[in-house]
Amino acid sequence: MLLLLLLSVSCREKGRSPEAIFAQGTTDFLHGNLRRSQEEAHGGYETFRNLGHKWEWKFRLLEAKAALWRGLNRDVVQLLQLEPPAGTPDFAIERLTLIGVASVNIHQLSDAERFLLQAERLCSAYELASCGYVLQGRGLLASELHRSDDAEQLYERALAFSRSHGDKFLEANSLLNLGAESLSKGRYDEAVDRSEAANELAKRINARIPELVTECNIGWAYYKLGDSERALELCTHSGKMASELSDIYDQENALTNIGYVHMDAGEFALAARSFQSALSLAQKIDVKQDIFNATRVLARLFVQTGDFASAEHYADQALEIARGAGNRADELYPILVQGQIATRRGDQTGAETIFHEIKQDKDCPVSLKWEAEHALAQLHENENRPDYADREYRSALATFEAARDSVRREDSQLSFLTNASRIYDDYIHFLIVRGNSEEALRWAEFSRARTLTEGLGLLNKGATSGPPPLHPQQIAKQAGGTLFFYWLGEKESYLWAITPQKTSLFTLAPRSEIEASAQRYRKAVIGPQDVLQSADSGGQALYRMLIAPAQAMLKKDAKVFVIPDGALNNLNFETLLAPGTTAGQSKLHYWIEDVGLADASSLRVLGTVRSSKLTDKPKGDAALLVVGNSVAPNKNYPELPKAAAQVESVARHFPSVTKKILTREQATPSAYLSSNPERFSYIHFVAHGTASRLSPLDSAIVLSKASPPSRDTEDNSFKLYARDIIQHPLRAELVTISACYGAGERAYSGEGLVGLSWAFLRTGAHHVVAALWEATDSSTEQLMDNFYDELERGADPSTALRAAKLRLLHDSPFKSPFYWAPFQLFVGSSSAKHN
Repeated sequence: MLLLLLLSVSCREKGRSPEAIFAQGTTDFLHGNLRRSQEEAHGGYETFRNLGHKWEWKFRLLEAKAALWRGLNRDVVQLLQLEPPAGTPDFAIERLTLIGVASVNIHQLSDAERFLLQAERLCSAYELASCGYVLQGRGLLASELHRSDDAEQLYERALAFSRSHGDKFLEANSLLNLGAESLSKGRYDEAVDRSEAANELAKRINARIPELVTECNIGWAYYKLGDSERALELCTHSGKMASELSDIYDQENALTNIGYVHMDAGEFALAARSFQSALSLAQKIDVKQDIFNATRVLARLFVQTGDFASAEHYADQALEIARGAGNRADELYPILVQGQIATRRGDQTGAETIFHEIKQDKDCPVSLKWEAEHALAQLHENENRPDYADREYRSALATFEAARDSVRREDSQLSFLTNASRIYDDYIHFLIVRGNSEEALRWAEFSRARTLTEGLGLLNKGATSGPPPLHPQQIAKQAGGTLFFYWLGEKESYLWAITPQKTSLFTLAPRSEIEASAQRYRKAVIGPQDVLQSADSGGQALYRMLIAPAQAMLKKDAKVFVIPDGALNNLNFETLLAPGTTAGQSKLHYWIEDVGLADASSLRVLGTVRSSKLTDKPKGDAALLVVGNSVAPNKNYPELPKAAAQVESVARHFPSVTKKILTREQATPSAYLSSNPERFSYIHFVAHGTASRLSPLDSAIVLSKASPPSRDTEDNSFKLYARDIIQHPLRAELVTISACYGAGERAYSGEGLVGLSWAFLRTGAHHVVAALWEATDSSTEQLMDNFYDELERGADPSTALRAAKLRLLHDSPFKSPFYWAPFQLFVGSSSAKHN
């Protein structure tokens, strides 16, 4: 049925010219006010159709176009049943295109092909602006018929047409569709690039529907790249915009994407609500592909919740739609669910047959293949067939690693490992249960800091054959300390404690328990309470959970290198509360009083460490570069009162001929980048810092504005971004970021914290000191003065930082870990070969 409109619409048009009404309706359409555009067009049609076919058809086509973009495909077909009069090819082409695209959406593909072919024939005789949209419509049909290469060629032709005719709206939509085609092919980096280009253009011309569509497409690409957090934010915003603009089609797409994020997080009630809402909207507008998308994922969700009857019901619906469309790749998704149901019901033979069918199918998407291989591994493990299980686990990880190797963008590589975190976790648990803890450590290490180690040339990309040999005790000997390597697992977690003499494995609590405790304690440490005096702060419990099992392996003042996992990346282990162990320590105290601590990204990175001292000969042409005490760029970043004193304090430890100081107006990002920072052994920043959680490589050190100011509408010339830092390799023994949140806020699966400290490690810095939270100006100045005093006396960075912290803890007003614990030492590579 046609959409019912308010009776007052026609009355509203009285006194307005058809030109004015049509212009307003067209503007509303371009700006995404689809309901209002449709109402304007309908009112104009009712008021002015007696003026002749020109206005009758202009308004009718505008109404149909607005209905199409809202997802009201059957209304479009009904509105355009009649043909325009002869001699009006522009109307005829637009009518045929709109009906053709609507027919694609409701999966009447033979009708779609017929209408679009007629439009194409008219375009061969008439050179009209609407012919660009015919190319786009044909691209949509080719995509629906699984002729992806043809679709891309048609979208490229539409893009060229739009640019030659100055049609920015068509240009944005052509880029949008090219990005969507990249998504369907699994080329997620490319999808982000194309969709971001479409999004920027849509924003520039205020085309809100293409803007919101590309925003959610970017979100879905990030989801497939393992970045659920960013996907959730983008698709939530997109869905809200779609709802405000009465865009049903894109609202239900956003809801489906949002449901995936909730499902992966174990928030099954939220996921079910999102999927059911998406399905209801998809059924309302009768878009078959979206009905399939919702039913297939509802089937998957109900398998996880144990509702096999509902899972089977939705899997059957999804399979029927996929078979009706002749889409073999789509068929495989509900078939996988059928295999999972068979497994849960004890039909191991049936399940095994299904999983083998999927992994061997030439049309199987790569992510579905590694899911099928993972399912086979678990199946064999449960049947006590360890050799078969081991083979399938390795196959699943090889399939995943081959997919990871195709990811080109460095920020996408950071998150991609999340897609295989459950496979790694299950395989490591499988190996440990079977007594092969050394092999489990080798695979656990292989998953750590991959983007960092590959970028530094410590590990080759494309290592689909599995991890290279690992010699943990040799690494411990070379590093000169004990290594604590953590793995937080769903069933149970593990600690490998490694000394030069032996490697010991300890089983810990599940990830959920450890991470909840770590997050609570971190809040307590940076909160107002005294955690040393608070019985319920959690510091003692975390010590018992994480350290006590291996405490016997440590001597007093031992040097400990922590390779953390998950939420432990945001925890400073120095603040854990240890019991008294000697006559001099009969009461609870911070663990920093027992041991010296440093953080490492991976064993492989730690294995390259060659620590030097400030008293050693500089590796570069000069010893020190100090950047900071900058001019406040705006009111959000006021000047730091103690910055000048800290610059002076740090500089006095170095001879004047071996240092360079950039302060005030000279302290700009461009000045740092052009100073040849690779010349310096020590680099020190005194500034504000920002940490971007959703896009960690957009974390920045806040310096002075460029002169002359940037011409950008948003002048960020005062920000030294992490993504710019990694483009300039260093040889620095130590980089100190005396700024808030220099360590970053976001920990990626396997990669650890990513932010400014990661960026400097990625450039080749051997050690980085950075803050986990916001530190005060006064305590930081005193800490840094103490730190460089110790360095000047010949201490290595780890020993120097510990001594500086202990002085604050014992001999200053800054005894709380809030003041001394934010700054942490991160150990990097001393033998990097940048890729």
